[in-house]
Amino acid sequence: MMRSLWTASTGMIAQQFHIDTIANNLANVNTTGFKKNRADFEDLVYQHQVLAGTPATAVSEIPTGVNVGHGVRAAASQKLFEIGSFQSTGNKLDIAITSEMGFFKIQLPDGTFAFTRDGSFKIDSNQQVVTSDGYLFEPPIILPEGAILNTLSISEQGEVTVKIRNDVRPTAIGQIELYRFVNPAGLQAVGRNLFKETIASGPEIPGTPGLDGVGGLLQGFLEMSNVKIVEEMVNMIVAQRAYESNSKAIQTSDSMLSTAIAMKR
Repeated sequence: MMRSLWTASTGMIAQQFHIDTIANNLANVNTTGFKKNRADFEDLVYQHQVLAGTPATAVSEIPTGVNVGHGVRAAASQKLFEIGSFQSTGNKLDIAITSEMGFFKIQLPDGTFAFTRDGSFKIDSNQQVVTSDGYLFEPPIILPEGAILNTLSISEQGEVTVKIRNDVRPTAIGQIELYRFVNPAGLQAVGRNLFKETIASGPEIPGTPGLDGVGGLLQGFLEMSNVKIVEEMVNMIVAQRAYESNSKAIQTSDSMLSTAIAMKR
């Protein structure tokens, strides 16, 4: 069987994975705090028919070898954590991080922790700050009884204050901390705009917003997805053409096999 059939098939499979990655990016173009994926590829093993450097004569050697590759495969799907654009919402509980470094920490129902760039927080019936899915903010921030929500203020350094009833001065009710990682690309995406720590990401490193290597906070803003539609469309065209080219290679190989078989007739 012709080697090119199998080689071209790996190309089609790889480009299908590329299209799947692009489709997920485009599907999340309006997802708050979403970070786009990039598909990385690597070539497969080579079959060396003649090795470079093989002696040709007593005084010379073959300068280049003869080898043929066996295709391609997906090597990685990497999250790119470049910062997205900011959208002004005016909502007191919407928070954006002003640099690429920094994540909010969230407590999951099973007691474990996850991290997010999605700053669209809410208040539940217990006056606790939670995510849209009802997961608790960490460290917990709870509005005291009689707090006036429209007086809630979050400073760039993460200090949370609010006026209680008829108080003239606001009361400090909590401090927001941000967390960074040595290798954020190593975080495991688990859906719901959440990431989990892995061995590859390294342990969480806490910091004060605006200090300790993490960004400051912007109240009343949200960080939008960092997906660029034009860039993804160009990538889609390239992947589509590569897919078509590999399919043509399979058709050509099939035609050549058909010609070889027809020689017997």
